[in-house]
Amino acid sequence: MEIASIIKYEGDNSTFIWKHPKEDFNTSTQLIVHESQEAVFFMNGQALDLFGPGRYTLETENIPLLRRITNIPTNGQTPFHCEVYFINKTEQMAIRWGTDSKVQYMEPTYGFPIAIGASGEMALSVGDSRKLLVKLVGTETILGQAQLTQFFRAFLMTRVKTYMAQTMKTDAISIFEVDAKLTEFSESLHQKLIPDFAEYGVNLDRFLVTTIVKPEGDPQYEKFKDLHFRQYADIMDAKLRQQVGVIDQQTASQRMVIEAQGIAKKRQIEGYTYQQERGFDVAEKVAENEAVGQFTNMGVGLGTMAGVGGAVGGLVGGAIGDALGTANHDVQGSGSQANRFCDQCGAEVTPGALFCDNCGAPLGSPDTCTNCGFKFIKPGKFCPKCGAKREV
Repeated sequence: MEIASIIKYEGDNSTFIWKHPKEDFNTSTQLIVHESQEAVFFMNGQALDLFGPGRYTLETENIPLLRRITNIPTNGQTPFHCEVYFINKTEQMAIRWGTDSKVQYMEPTYGFPIAIGASGEMALSVGDSRKLLVKLVGTETILGQAQLTQFFRAFLMTRVKTYMAQTMKTDAISIFEVDAKLTEFSESLHQKLIPDFAEYGVNLDRFLVTTIVKPEGDPQYEKFKDLHFRQYADIMDAKLRQQVGVIDQQTASQRMVIEAQGIAKKRQIEGYTYQQERGFDVAEKVAENEAVGQFTNMGVGLGTMAGVGGAVGGLVGGAIGDALGTANHDVQGSGSQANRFCDQCGAEVTPGALFCDNCGAPLGSPDTCTNCGFKFIKPGKFCPKCGAKREV
């Protein structure tokens, strides 16, 4: 009979409980327990002492419960029959779970029956080694992730399916928006399942719902899915057009403000006002015309044009005066002379007369400028061509 001399864990990281294959030991056997592990001695189906991380020499002094039920010599040579189970207490993650059937419920938004399932991952660890061994392991030699998940499958299916159906109905969660609720589902289900796992000495460290299984390909489901996403796309398109319109308006307004600021800065540097700029524009139009008479035909009086010349400065005023003189010279050179009327009675007077033929009222200054020879056509104090004071 082979007697074991060293007992240590020889399983892998995906195993929760592993039973050492040797069952015959003597009182000098070495027991090695690694970090995040525990070892439990069984004898005759009864769980005896529990060992944490460390190295132990198996003697009756180290196994008080064993010493009470057996008469084992202390010389370290007598073998005894016992079982040793190693418990891996590390947190084991990415353990897959999934519903074995779909949940039937009425879709709250569009009111059609639908069947959905769920799947995800969880993280488990051993919380109470004795409880897990006694309640689940029994005579098994190994307990891995698959076996442990299978033990809790009934709890998972009942809790998950019932919770999902009730929550989606109560909160009126649309099947097309359910993915946004995965975090809430995960947290709520985690809290509901913790007591079920703890009853068997297992810690449910994390529980995640990662996928809601929808009836893809079902004609009714596909019809309502298309309707839902077309409505959503129309709303988003309308919002996008509205946002683009606001941006365009803002851009146009900003561009106008920038242009206005640039024009104002130019006026400030060159030293003229908005009214003067408009006068420059009028003067430019006058200069472009060959005869001032065209403006009088359009209802723009010569006095108005001369007033513009005074507003925009002497330079422009002189240019307009020259234009007026040239026009008058052209009229006189053609052989026609403008008629003159008395300011008092309105009668036509003789050209060159100083008094009215009809009422005798004085007609004012001579008709010709003594400085430049310009022929006056109405009363005034200064020559409209050269600016000299007229003789009274």
